[in-house]
Amino acid sequence: MKSIGFIGLGTMGFPMASNLLKQGYPLTVYNRTPSKAEKLLEAGAKWAATPAEAARSADVLFTNVSNDQVLLKLTFDEDGIMQGTHPGLTMIDCSTVAPETSRRIEAEMSARGGDFLDAPVTGSKPAAIDGTLVFMVGGKEEVFREHADLFETLGSKAVYMGPSGSGSYTKLAHNTIVGINALALAEGMALAAKANLDPEKFLGIVTSGAANSRQAELKGTKIIDRNFDVQFSLQLMLKDLLLAADQTSKFQLPLPLLHSASTLYQMALSKGLGDQDLCSVIQCYEEWIGRRIEKDR
Repeated sequence: MKSIGFIGLGTMGFPMASNLLKQGYPLTVYNRTPSKAEKLLEAGAKWAATPAEAARSADVLFTNVSNDQVLLKLTFDEDGIMQGTHPGLTMIDCSTVAPETSRRIEAEMSARGGDFLDAPVTGSKPAAIDGTLVFMVGGKEEVFREHADLFETLGSKAVYMGPSGSGSYTKLAHNTIVGINALALAEGMALAAKANLDPEKFLGIVTSGAANSRQAELKGTKIIDRNFDVQFSLQLMLKDLLLAADQTSKFQLPLPLLHSASTLYQMALSKGLGDQDLCSVIQCYEEWIGRRIEKDR
């Protein structure tokens, strides 16, 4: 059985690593905050003192971290992943980063006899826990096929999208839609609340009609229940939208809804909502309409 290394035990990484361990894969973990690994270590995982050590001991190394800067530091620092890379190692990065970052790491891995897949996910925390994530994968197709067993353990679907960077491009385009849809839901609910409509009844209409979306299904009830616990944080959504906007500049592609959405999430971030779920953006709208959107008490 393949030995697995896992770096990044946050909202998504911890349940992913846990599912690999439950399926019997030998697992070595590293996290910048060691305490986040305690439950995995109690369940049988081994601890790596450095990213290099995690890479050195693995056949496949997963990474799932918050942004490009963290990933590059973990990869290229003195005790970073590249120092532990060996022929035959495959690095599978599930972070949402710029395609240029993915291609840079792929080139370095290839030069050392390893392989790299950019394999960001969609599904948020519940899907990570349930093992029903959807992977969008860039890199060599034969490497993708070789590790189909791992994708099947962690997700319900994995789609090969093309050469290195294609998974990252896919995730940025996907999250452009997610971010805009979440704001569409917030704006509709704000309008309904301003008109003194019952928010639960209104949400029922939305999810039953042409306005329905995955965001309405996932976030509508969270808004009404005032539940802003993180499934996917507002600050990470903003980070992804800004990465997407950077790509549109390179493509000379005007996407006005993307840029408007980025501005609205930046406003929410300035109000201290970054560590809450992305649906907490509704609090900006509540300020504008002068009331909270919640169940009738």
